[in-house]
Amino acid sequence: MIGLILFVIILIIFVAIFFPHGNKKVVVIEDGKRVRLGQKMSSKTGIIIAVVLIIAAFIAVSIRVVPVGHGMVKFNIITKKFSTAKEGITLVPPIIYQTYIYDLRRQEYTMTARKGEGKKANIDDSLWSPTKEGLQVGIDLTCWYRINPDSLIRVHRKIGPDYDEKVIRPAIRGIVRLVISEYPIMDVYSSKRKEIQQEIFKRVKQLLEPDGFTIEEIVLRDVHFTKDFAKAIEEKQIAQQEAERMKYVLEKEQLEAQRKAIEAEGKAKAIQIVSQELKRNPLYIKYLYVDKLTDKVKVIVSDQATIMDLKGLLEGQ
Repeated sequence: MIGLILFVIILIIFVAIFFPHGNKKVVVIEDGKRVRLGQKMSSKTGIIIAVVLIIAAFIAVSIRVVPVGHGMVKFNIITKKFSTAKEGITLVPPIIYQTYIYDLRRQEYTMTARKGEGKKANIDDSLWSPTKEGLQVGIDLTCWYRINPDSLIRVHRKIGPDYDEKVIRPAIRGIVRLVISEYPIMDVYSSKRKEIQQEIFKRVKQLLEPDGFTIEEIVLRDVHFTKDFAKAIEEKQIAQQEAERMKYVLEKEQLEAQRKAIEAEGKAKAIQIVSQELKRNPLYIKYLYVDKLTDKVKVIVSDQATIMDLKGLLEGQ
């Protein structure tokens, strides 16, 4: 439409300037003398110039620039056929063509509970799905994808420019609910999270690639639970930590009891040995007494009934 308007304006300006005068001569009287200055442009010359200007204007309004990483779909309203143009400069005749620009670079679609992130940044857009037990779990997810350049016309004809809301979002949400319903809630929370992510990726890929989209990666960003279930998990974790602590205490006490039993057993054996030795040799008790004295005590055994402490005698010398 802009090209058509520009074309008409240029044509009207040219006709208004050149064609009203035709081949008329221009005569100017100076000091009573008639002076011929020349002729206006002939109709033939004017037509040639008009054609050149029209062609130049037509080319000017036909030039289109496709941005880097984008592709253009062109629709001929006369032949009703589609064609594409790659990034760079391309010529698109006005009036008979309609054009649409598509981003062919990697795109992301994020659904999350975090405000300020994702496609719907002002709302909680987390994916709430029932698990195998029927419990609700929320999934924050990001899908990276791009349009296949060879399928650009098919995407435009079957879906249109708002493909992210028409196809990408519904496909992801439906498959996430389907996959999550096959797993217990604790598997979603911990052990099989990576497996679930790969399963979602595989199914989304199978569903969307026939429509002209290349699915590059899907990432589970976070897992949410209802407040009641989150509280139950927290209480369970506290109980598990307490059980681990008690287990540690019991193990410590058992080890201490074993140590004391071994120590008592050793003492009992020692007493038994001493008793047996005393039976064989009654003087053994005196030896034990002397053996327990400190090294600073000087002693002399004078007879079987007397033990003399010479410490005081030695200090007085």
